[in-house]
This record gives sequence, C-alpha cells and structure tokens, in this order.
Amino acid sequence: MKYVLVTGGVVSGLGKGVTASSVGVVLKACGLRVTSIKIDPYLNRDAGTMSPFEHGEVFVLDDGGEVDLDLGNYERFLDVTLTKDNNITTGKIYQSVLEKERIGDYLGKTVQVVPHVTDAIKNWIESVSVIPVDGKEGPADVCVIELGGTVGDIESMPFIEALRQLLFSVGQDNFCLIHVSLIPVLGVVGEQKTKPTQHSVRELRALGLTPHLLACRSAQPLLETTKEKLSQFCHVPVGNILNIHDVPNIWHVPLLLRNQNAHNSILKQLNLR
Repeated sequence: MKYVLVTGGVVSGLGKGVTASSVGVVLKACGLRVTSIKIDPYLNRDAGTMSPFEHGEVFVLDDGGEVDLDLGNYERFLDVTLTKDNNITTGKIYQSVLEKERIGDYLGKTVQVVPHVTDAIKNWIESVSVIPVDGKEGPADVCVIELGGTVGDIESMPFIEALRQLLFSVGQDNFCLIHVSLIPVLGVVGEQKTKPTQHSVRELRALGLTPHLLACRSAQPLLETTKEKLSQFCHVPVGNILNIHDVPNIWHVPLLLRNQNAHNSILKQLNLR
C-alpha cells in the first residue's frame, strides 16, 4: 500500500480537503485505485452532534456514519463509497484504547499515548486503507490521508507521531507528504510572503516529517522568485512546489494540479514511475 499524506500549516481552512480530493483525482487518472482517510483531531466521537456553524455541514455516509464534510468531497471527486471507519477522530481512538484497557488487552501495563494510542492509530489506518471502496475486489493502490487542523496543534500531536512511525515502517518509497500552506500578500507591500510557510515546514520537520511537495495557497499565481525562495528554505525542489491559487470553482483544482505535473512528482516519490 502506498500512502499520500496531506497536512496543513499557518492557518486552518486552507482547502486541504479539496487538495486531497484533487490529488486522488489526478492519481486515479493515471490508472491507480484510490481510497481515502480523514483524520479529525477533536475529541467528539463523530461529527453527528456538532453544530454546522462550528464545523460545516455533517455528511451522512451510506452506512449511516455522520462524518466531516471532506468525506463528501472524497466521494464526489473519486466516485467511491466510504464507511464511517474512513473518518478517524481522537474520540474514536481513545474509546477503542480505553475499551481494550478495561478488558485487559494491555496485560496490566501502564496505558500511554506512546505506544498505545499511536499504535491504535497506525493499526486503524493500515486496516481501513485495504478496504475496497470503489466496488472492485482487492485493496486500492494508494491511500490519501488528510490530517485535519494545522501542524503544531496540541490535539494532532499523537497523529503526527503515529504517521511518523508509519512512514518509518512502510519506507520512503511508499509514502508521500504534501504540505498545504498559505502564501499571504500584505496589501501595502504587495509582496508574496514565504516566512509563514518556512516556519510551518520547519515545525513539521522538527516533528520528524519532511514534506516532499508543497501546495501553496494564494490569491494570485505564485511568482517564480517566490517558488525559488520556498525551494531554498524548505528543501523542496522547485518542480515539487505546486500553486493552488483562488479559482471560481473547486473542480478547477484537479486541472491546476495536472497542469503543474503534480501526478508525475507524486508517482516519482512513490516509485510508481
């Protein structure tokens, strides 16, 4: 199984869900079978009891699971049928760990975030990623994982550690990390600022994950000088710096990625080309 992880930095609400869905679309266009997992670091068991004003619409799956709206994007973009297990929340993970503790699965050990919670996260990802979601038999080729929130949030720390361990266990050739970040423009200066992204990437690297591709969100297309600066300070080749600027419709995003040869960069990292 190959994994593509999509993380976000600087601010939340950058469009990681649409980016992850669009990555799935360009990989599917290359003839690969794609499944997806959304990680939400909140303590709610699912989105069913949350106010739509708090977290956007609640999407209801075929199996009755009430989940994050990003799973609706995945189903529409990738033409798949997901289950409630494709949405991992901190609440679900802690509940499963505590249930195991109550029945003695840990054999009297002290139950801790590392290794017990992180192992539960890894096992969940590895078991759900092989469940077919496109109506065909056998597991998919690639699993796109979206980590909700932003890098550095206290809530997402166990997930980042689990994903770091997953990367180590599956190997570099089976793991591609795409970091979605914001390139703001200050109205007075009019210059595209890279410093927030530099800090975000530095924080991600400090946690043991190094991005292979950068997906930069901006109002206007990125300048070449901005890409070169990002490449120099973030240790990402210029060809792997993708620009997702504002578009009138989210269905333009897969085309943006394809036109920048995002699929070639991802396939190369995953050793599929």
